[in-house]
Amino acid sequence: MSGPGADRGHLLTEQSNAASSDLDSMATADLVALFCREDRRPQEAVQAAAAELTRAIDAVAARLQAGGRLFYIGAGTSGRLGVLDAVECPPTFCSDPDQVQGVLAGGPPALLRSSEGLEDERQAGEEELRGRGLASSDALVGIAAGGTTPFVLGALEHGRSVGALTVALACVPREQAPMPCDIDIRLLTGPELLTGSTRLKAGTATKMALNILSTGVMVRLGKVHGNRMVDVAATNSKLLDRARRIVRDLAGVSGDEAGVALEAAGGSVKLALLMLASGLDRGAATEHLARHGPSLRVALEAASASLPIA
Repeated sequence: MSGPGADRGHLLTEQSNAASSDLDSMATADLVALFCREDRRPQEAVQAAAAELTRAIDAVAARLQAGGRLFYIGAGTSGRLGVLDAVECPPTFCSDPDQVQGVLAGGPPALLRSSEGLEDERQAGEEELRGRGLASSDALVGIAAGGTTPFVLGALEHGRSVGALTVALACVPREQAPMPCDIDIRLLTGPELLTGSTRLKAGTATKMALNILSTGVMVRLGKVHGNRMVDVAATNSKLLDRARRIVRDLAGVSGDEAGVALEAAGGSVKLALLMLASGLDRGAATEHLARHGPSLRVALEAASASLPIA
């Protein structure tokens, strides 16, 4: 059992990297070249965890399809990466902000100012999730590079006790730091070039894994058609332009026609595409999508309609 003052020197993430033993005396070009070589490791680590990531995507998607929520929980860099992934979901996939939530030890202030001492409070992780009403219908991803963070371990234990789906994400072997979970994702990136600084390779691998997890889940939830984010929320000029281009490209219409279709659909890319392909008006298309969605492909097939592009 780890806790404040525990010796974590045996952990893979805390070991010294022989390749950078003279980091402070390296020429800058050599330092950059070394980082470039080492930064291939995160990709390899994520690839090695492909089976566990696949299981996690399908299991989390099943919870969300049934109305559950996804929580990321962590401290320090790990927690900040979870928050980053969570807050990107609403603008990218038009998801409800409550559907994917990031829980960081220390709360919002810890995003801007380090408060790593809070990670040692095992009970705090459970309390955060109790306050958010974590239930058996939900999914919880505990992120801890070294796998020993008490804040995260307490949260995962609570998740298991209420019957939530629990996923652990760490960068050390299971035998070095067991974590209570249903799905155990290990991203073995090796010792950092700056010893113990897991914002480096471990952080990169964690971000990559979270990118795959959240995107895969949202694909399974029908928020993507082909490789286009058809549930994108057009909340600023950049996203509005993207929405127009998606409608233009997939429906094979002009930019002006795409803009008109979006306006007629109340800004919904998915609805605009269904209306253009099927000839249904907004009310009928909305009802059809509610009955046959959320997948646009399935809704189009049910309407005996298709788009020129995928």
